[in-house]
Amino acid sequence: MVKLRLKRMGSKRKPFYRIVAADSRSPRDGRIIETIGTYNPTTNPASITVNEELAVKWLKDGAQPSDTVRNILSTQGILKRLHEEKNAK
Repeated sequence: MVKLRLKRMGSKRKPFYRIVAADSRSPRDGRIIETIGTYNPTTNPASITVNEELAVKWLKDGAQPSDTVRNILSTQGILKRLHEEKNAK
């Protein structure tokens, strides 16, 4: 199963995350399939960049987002866009 989740980067006490598509059996910072965006919680407000096309593609293909990634995608409006596309069909 493919999951959309965070991959931790950065140094101690300065976390930086990449939003990635990865196999659910791989470790947190292990092998990934594709990078979808970034999340930096240390800035005020937190900076988030997400490639909407890739995120929607993975969600349509059945990838399951983690709780944190689901919150990030909903604040960016990507989940709403996905639901609107499904309801339009």
